[in-house]
Amino acid sequence: MTLLGRRQFGKLGGWLALGFACDFEPGGEPQLDEDLWQRALQIARDLLLVGPEGQDLKLEYLKVLIDDGLPPTDAPKKVLVIGAGIAGLAAAHLLKQAGHHVTILEANANRIGGRIKTFRAADPQQPAPFADPALYAEAGAMRLPDFHPLTLALIDKLGLERRQFYYVDVVAPKDGPVPPVRYQSFTGEVWQNGPPLPDFVPPDQALRTWIAVNGLLVRRSEYADDPALVNEGFGVMGADTGRTTAEILNAALDPVRDYFSDALPDGTRENKPTAEWIEGWARAIYDFDGWSMSRYLTEYALLDEATVDAIGTVENATSRLWLSFMHTFIGRSDINPGARYWEIDGGFWRLPYALEPGLRHEIVMDRRVVKIVTGDGEHGPAVHVETIDESGAAAPVYSADLAIVTIPFSSLRHVEFDPPLSYGKRRAIIEMHYDSATKIVLEFSRRWWEFTEEDWQHELEAITPGLYDEYGEGPVTHVFGGGSVTDNPNRNIYYPSHAIGGSPGGVVLASYTWADDAARWDSMDDDERYEFALRGLQDVHGDRIEAFYTGRGQTESWMNNPYAFGEAAVFLPGQLLELHLHTATAEGPLHFAGEHTSLKHAWIEGALESAVRAALEVHRR
Repeated sequence: MTLLGRRQFGKLGGWLALGFACDFEPGGEPQLDEDLWQRALQIARDLLLVGPEGQDLKLEYLKVLIDDGLPPTDAPKKVLVIGAGIAGLAAAHLLKQAGHHVTILEANANRIGGRIKTFRAADPQQPAPFADPALYAEAGAMRLPDFHPLTLALIDKLGLERRQFYYVDVVAPKDGPVPPVRYQSFTGEVWQNGPPLPDFVPPDQALRTWIAVNGLLVRRSEYADDPALVNEGFGVMGADTGRTTAEILNAALDPVRDYFSDALPDGTRENKPTAEWIEGWARAIYDFDGWSMSRYLTEYALLDEATVDAIGTVENATSRLWLSFMHTFIGRSDINPGARYWEIDGGFWRLPYALEPGLRHEIVMDRRVVKIVTGDGEHGPAVHVETIDESGAAAPVYSADLAIVTIPFSSLRHVEFDPPLSYGKRRAIIEMHYDSATKIVLEFSRRWWEFTEEDWQHELEAITPGLYDEYGEGPVTHVFGGGSVTDNPNRNIYYPSHAIGGSPGGVVLASYTWADDAARWDSMDDDERYEFALRGLQDVHGDRIEAFYTGRGQTESWMNNPYAFGEAAVFLPGQLLELHLHTATAEGPLHFAGEHTSLKHAWIEGALESAVRAALEVHRR
């Protein structure tokens, strides 16, 4: 089938998958369903942050959140913000600075931040999470790409130190001045939060991390040089044997990228002119929202089962192959080796807590919202919120003119509304899919992943003479940052990008899994997870790593988290067109924010976009 034939088949398949009523002209060309097409256009504008007058909303949000704030109000409103995650905190910060009266209700009695959570020694009255109290690890957000300017600029504005997160391992970490955040608008305007640093050069990639699949242990550099080393183990045949799974997947996705961008001779891509860019994204959404990634790769890209299996394993996609193609396609640009990523020195917890001092008197902890009552507000507050505390006992009722609801829809499902919300909003709350995600981190007294063989010998002999010979030689990882992939239950392993000052040891993200892979771990208690995660690490790195295991670890199952009810919104096929436009719409005095109301699901950037949008909505009423 020709490429044109594949694409036409893809369009027709997408329409049929969504149950579209397709009419055909004499030439056989299916006709658009006008209602769905208008939805697709609006979703494309939401995705690209194009305002109703063609303005760049990202640029507007940067100027509000970072530069100017909201203009002072001469009609202050009483506003309840439900949830002290980053969306709620940022929205409350903007509204308070503008002169509104804000109260933030947080269900958790012990911390703010939502799915920004760091395992750390925070309270001297509580046990430290690790044997070495200097160590910390991220339970939630852990990396930020260059193309998330709201988050990076907010970190800089709040005076936090950011440093590179090495998604791909490097020859050696590199310190130096951090370049400013720069955003180039589709309007041509450039926004920047500091002078340029033309001499900033990231460290060279090493590609020494592992691909451990089908009984093979191959470095990523070896795989890049000879993909057949791994591909043949999956049964990949023909021309694809000699291409990496990343190359195969990118080539498979290029026909959809062609909708809205053009390939350049140097291998990069350039967006089409703005109107075509928006319409191209809308066409992609219209054509493919009903598809899963698995169906796209087999029926549209015409890849065989073995090749899809290889892509799923090596590109960390297996557990989400049956979820929305468009969700994965949109997110593909957010997680890729070619982007540059950042982390917060000292842990991501510092971001919400940098906002907390200015909201200390506005945050009320231990207040789980159980019922929201709304009225017309003509002669008094329009919103009344009933709460309970962690014990389940009744807590105060809070009243306000308006409210911003930021908690995940998976949690909001258990909140009663009187009167009921609109059908579209209720359907989004009821049906929006939230995925599982589970992290298991293990503590080691030495950073063995950085060792050379000589280091191994020295450190093992320092424990017990003869221990090096007892274990024998094993795989020498010798990496700084980056991650390995395996088909054992650990699936994804990440190594720290930087040592933590004052500590000879470190913490490895021994397993990071999603969907069904995460559900397998969720069935275990914590101690079992640590035991089996260590086995999975040894399967890749050799038994001798156990000599440095402290016996301590931490784990987070976001599906079992009593506040999150899942890692993030992840659409099922068809849900983008069916549900998204209902997520952010205001309902009387209620406004909605959170990553699930954006199209950057699971990212702080999406939460911040939604926070500024909701704050502007409330301020302008």
